[in-house]
Amino acid sequence: MISSSKRDELIVSKIRNGTVIDHIPAGRALAVLRILGIRGSEGYRVALVMNVESKKIGRKDIVKIEDRVIDEKEASLITLIAPSATINIIRDYVVTEKRHLEVPKQIRGLIKCPNPQCITNNDVEAESRFTTISIKPLKLKCEYCEIYITEDDVIRQIL
Repeated sequence: MISSSKRDELIVSKIRNGTVIDHIPAGRALAVLRILGIRGSEGYRVALVMNVESKKIGRKDIVKIEDRVIDEKEASLITLIAPSATINIIRDYVVTEKRHLEVPKQIRGLIKCPNPQCITNNDVEAESRFTTISIKPLKLKCEYCEIYITEDDVIRQIL
């Protein structure tokens, strides 16, 4: 899937079917793989490119996964750690769907409130709910206990 050209550029071959996640902020590709539950033993062909130049965001990571499509929950979690990412669905070597991710105004049930006293950590019926306060930098507020969490807190939960 990966080879070098005469000019020492990295070339990653096309995939027939699957998903390409592009414009991931540099250094976040491993967290994206964690969200997707990919550890390496599942049998998927995966190409991981890290810290390459990007006109859009300076430096970026790219993840290609053959024969795997990202579901909505996975896309929502990826959005929290890589709001600039795009998810491209590939079928027969052609991009058939391109999704530009956006951090939603409200996030429900995807992440946990770090406050041990929060109702969401003490009542099995209570689903976590966060309101997005800012995107750059990411700052979320628990709708129950009003504690704030950052992008680093979200990444710690994922990892």
